[in-house]
Amino acid sequence: MPATERHQTDATRVCFRLRVKNPPEKRRNEPTIKEKKTLDDKKIYFEETQLNDNVLDALYDMHFDACTPIQAGCIDPIIEGRDIMGVAQTGTGKTAAYLLPVLSCLDDGGYPEDSVNCLIMAPTRELAQQIDQAMQGFGYYMDGISSVAVYGGNDGGRYNQELEALKKGASVVIATPGRLISHMQMGNLDLSRLSFFILDEADRMLDMGFSDDIMTIAKAIGGHCQTIMFSATMPEKIEELARTLLHNPLTVKIAVSKPAEKIQQSAFVCYSAQKMEILKSIFKNGFKPERSTDGEPMKLERVIIFSGKKQRVKEIFRSLRQMKVNCGEMHSDLTQAERDQMMYRFKAGEIDVLVATDIVARGIDIDDILMVINYDVPHDVEDYVHRIGRTARAERDGVAITLVAQEDIYLFKRIEKFLGREILKNPMPDGIAPGPDYKADTKHSTTAHRGNKKPKHHDRSKKRVRTEQEGLPHNRKRKANGPVRTKKQ
Repeated sequence: MPATERHQTDATRVCFRLRVKNPPEKRRNEPTIKEKKTLDDKKIYFEETQLNDNVLDALYDMHFDACTPIQAGCIDPIIEGRDIMGVAQTGTGKTAAYLLPVLSCLDDGGYPEDSVNCLIMAPTRELAQQIDQAMQGFGYYMDGISSVAVYGGNDGGRYNQELEALKKGASVVIATPGRLISHMQMGNLDLSRLSFFILDEADRMLDMGFSDDIMTIAKAIGGHCQTIMFSATMPEKIEELARTLLHNPLTVKIAVSKPAEKIQQSAFVCYSAQKMEILKSIFKNGFKPERSTDGEPMKLERVIIFSGKKQRVKEIFRSLRQMKVNCGEMHSDLTQAERDQMMYRFKAGEIDVLVATDIVARGIDIDDILMVINYDVPHDVEDYVHRIGRTARAERDGVAITLVAQEDIYLFKRIEKFLGREILKNPMPDGIAPGPDYKADTKHSTTAHRGNKKPKHHDRSKKRVRTEQEGLPHNRKRKANGPVRTKKQ
């Protein structure tokens, strides 16, 4: 099908498109538009945007016709040369919100053919791989635009492939910070002519300790570069980074959406020592959701169990294996090949239960998850939404269970406040002693910590979660001349 010919969905009408594009230099000098904080619900179709025909052809073949709100707010401003600060959670279509307009610009021409034109930073290997896969689909009809995903945890053969692609001048580089810094230090990468610098999940990168790495990379970029940042949350540290990197940015903000109504949410209020007993009881005796269609316990065949600590993930995995549960584990101590194999086996149905850190919570597409179990309460509402959002996808029903320890009751009450309702509290399984009184908790309640002040034990816990996820000992000090580097990304 020619690039200028578009068939409509009824296969009877043909729309001919002809658009004259401004070169990149002119687009960047056009008048800026007013900053926009939030978006309305008006549906905008890709045909109405400034995307070129090759991108539209790829979207047509993939059966995408209407923009999500974040895409509607970002596509045209990016094409017009604006810096963007996008605030949107995973699952809103933010990857396409920046990939589509950047690919459209690169395909229109006017950029160096022998250099890297776009650099996309991602916090994890899995997200970098996913972005690269999306790039292949959206760029299907484009000749001369190449990409390479650059991330750690691979063998020498993979490193050589990255090196060859970088030296040939890949148009788009998708990278984790640590691996990109290594290539820069070896002189394998020239960012002096970069046109697009994109930070995806910037809040997660800062949480993982990549702030200094990001600034090192930013300083290596020469001349004018259009910068685009996406973050699920907008804490002060993200605002500070945006002020440093972005020039007169347009802020596009999508409110955190509540979990799908098809997710049956419930919780066990317990003491920390009771969590493993409850988990074992669920897998031994089954779990019957409140809205069970047949009154029978559901089969636990497509389940993800989340924990913020990789050591806890290992403990849960060992306990379930002892119970003969067909399960696997997913955390940063695995090599990239092991993580790829584990994800492949889980997607293929070879493994019934996946025990994982939050690596899997953001941006990993698995549509048939029946149940999510939060072994611990996430510290942020957004993380809770991301976790349980792995289930009830593609018009399916789903179940989400959270084990709420006494010290985390106030965190769970914050989640309930965001949801605007109280989540069902399950009775303790037979043979397990009663847990703490959920409503009687005052020591850890939100009202006991006015002014958004968090209890001291919570601050230490939050710091401990982050360091353990990255494999850093609690007492490790930051070097005076540089950041603490993690061994794995």
